Formats: sequence, C-alpha cells, structure tokens
Amino acid sequence: MKGFYSVTQTIKDQLLADANVNSVTTGDITRIDLSKQSIFPLSHLIINSVTNEDTVLRFSMSVLAMDIVDISKDETVDIFIGNNNEQDILNTQLVVLNKLVQKLRAGDLHQSLYQLDGNPSFEPFYDRFENEMAGWAMTFDVLIPNEVNRC
Repeated sequence: MKGFYSVTQTIKDQLLADANVNSVTTGDITRIDLSKQSIFPLSHLIINSVTNEDTVLRFSMSVLAMDIVDISKDETVDIFIGNNNEQDILNTQLVVLNKLVQKLRAGDLHQSLYQLDGNPSFEPFYDRFENEMAGWAMTFDVLIPNEVNRC
C-alpha cells in the first residue's frame, strides 16, 4: 500500500539520484548535524500535512535544497555577484527542485501515481541555519491513490 513510507522514500530516492545532492534528511531540521561539510549539498524533506480526499491522499510537503556558502578571501570585484558562491548555489539547487517537479508533473514519478497537484512555490533563503547556507524552500502537493478499502 502506498502511504507515508512510500512517498517519503520515493522523494528521497529521486533527490539522491541528482548529482547535486549528497544527502537527504527528514523531520526536525534542528536535529540534523549541519556542521558536517560532507553532507552538502543537502535536501531536507518536511511533511506539512496529509489530507484524505476520498480516493487520494494529498501530501502537502516542503523540500529545502541547500549548500554551504563559500566566501572568497579575494577582494570583491563585482558587487552584484559578490565574493561568494551564493548565486551558484541558488542556480544549482533550483535546478534540483525543478527536476523533481518535472518528474512529479509528467515524468516517471507521475506514471507511478505520485502526481503533482497545482504549482509549487519556491522561496530563496540565505544563512537560515548555524553555518552560512543558501538554497530554496519549495512547497508543493503530491497526490497518491488512497488504497484503503472502504469495506
């Protein structure tokens, strides 16, 4: 039966298949040891809620896709870009999330009945946690069949 385990595992597997993701975590992000450099780039899955809509379960979820910002000791030459890789991180991690969206919208996940409903929202963040990080928080809904028999 598809349910919580299958949705979280499917999203995790899809994210880990991306070359720009080293690890995927879930649950309370404050319990993740974010000081370990080896786990980045990191994606973090949060289940916001589940709604029973008769024949489907609607999983409202968020994925945080992030990496550590590297600050160069060189003098800042371009004030638009700055002296760090923040824009590179935002670009790369947006691509990670966009690939996930496309797989849910019309790709192999959609064919496996993990289907995106509506349009995801993407919100950039900078330095949200204890080390300097940048990335995106994407919020979206996935529909899966409700396979619980009414009888």
